[in-house]
Amino acid sequence: MYTCTILTLCTLYAVQPIQPLFEKEFALSRFEAVIFTTVIMLPLGFAPIVYGYVLETLSSKLFLRNAILILGVLELLFAYSDTYAALLGIRALQGVLIPAVLTSLMSYISFITPKERVQQAIGYYIAATILGGFIGRLLSGTLSDLFGWRLFFILLGIALIAMYGCLHYVGEEVKVDFVKPKLSQIVDVLKQKSFLNIYTMMFFIFFVFQALLNFIPFQLKQLSSTMGYGKVGMMYAGYIIGFIVSIRILWLIKRLGGETKTIMIGIVIFALGLQIFHIGDYTVMFAGMFVFCAGF
Repeated sequence: MYTCTILTLCTLYAVQPIQPLFEKEFALSRFEAVIFTTVIMLPLGFAPIVYGYVLETLSSKLFLRNAILILGVLELLFAYSDTYAALLGIRALQGVLIPAVLTSLMSYISFITPKERVQQAIGYYIAATILGGFIGRLLSGTLSDLFGWRLFFILLGIALIAMYGCLHYVGEEVKVDFVKPKLSQIVDVLKQKSFLNIYTMMFFIFFVFQALLNFIPFQLKQLSSTMGYGKVGMMYAGYIIGFIVSIRILWLIKRLGGETKTIMIGIVIFALGLQIFHIGDYTVMFAGMFVFCAGF
């Protein structure tokens, strides 16, 4: 399950470090290049709610396997496409499928894990998403330097199709029963100041985080037009600190004196890390990414 998560996150983020390459190869504006990442992430905000209802009526195993298979086929089509419209359309379709995969995976992990270990298992799941995001960025950048951008997406497509076969051996079938909140209940929750503050904080933190990660490849290429995309991908190595934090989060909460204090310390570190990117030096920015991701 965790390997499947890593491959799915590779699909989500692999394009990000090589957006300047697409900008140059297809004569795109910077906005058009950034859309490659934006269009695949947009459905993540609402699609899991829809898929939650779907999983209650369909086989979770069949649903997951078919979504992975289609994702792999689309990855191969992406690798062999030659027009911006086709590439963007494929990314949009992948954006619809990825929430289906992630929702199914979380359902499986929560179902097959003993109740007392669910929080830890979800921590491992989050760690797998972080690792997948970094691996996807690093390998797509490195292989683009060595063999061109298409090879990585071919290999990723093959790996996803192979994962479709591996998922056949998942023995347990998950029966999910999601809570179906009414609109009035959602409004009542948002009327509570504490919840509204938390959701607002989460929105702006993710806004800043994703904005920086989208912008950084272009900034690095401005610092040095000859910089390889593998080096751009390596800039995301700060993700690894997020991997460590996620699997040690319970220990951190205990050591720092509770969830609220941990969140406040994280926000301060996040803000300090962001300021480091004002310095136009690769080494300094590389170190800053670790601070930035540690706070996030």
